[in-house]
Amino acid sequence: MFRGAKEGHEASHPPAERITSVLGQGIAWKGALSGSGGLRIEGTFEGDIDVRGLVIVAASGRVECEHLKADSLLVEGSVKGKITADRVEITSSGRIWGDVVTKALSTAEGAFLRGSITMQEEGAREDEGSEAAEPEA
Repeated sequence: MFRGAKEGHEASHPPAERITSVLGQGIAWKGALSGSGGLRIEGTFEGDIDVRGLVIVAASGRVECEHLKADSLLVEGSVKGKITADRVEITSSGRIWGDVVTKALSTAEGAFLRGSITMQEEGAREDEGSEAAEPEA
């Protein structure tokens, strides 16, 4: 799913998922973040994130939020909060404390997730909630 160059994960993504903003290491930010484009978090972010694009939480990155929404999420650092994304990848150094709603989940050996995982079918609308995850009788 997120295979590519080891140096920069964003290099293997299509142009729509390029990193356009970086919260650098040593920076702490509180507030709400929304928009479109790619975001790389190397510092500390506290608040909600709603991004149409790729979000990378780097190994040095720490996110605490009520809800993180993105098209794609790559977790190398830590995230505490609910996650809704079409694709989620947790690397061996990645840590998530919270519930995850996604269409595709990838984890490396050593990855950590404490919370529930709700898998949605391709094409399922976000507001369908748990109904999309339940099989038909």
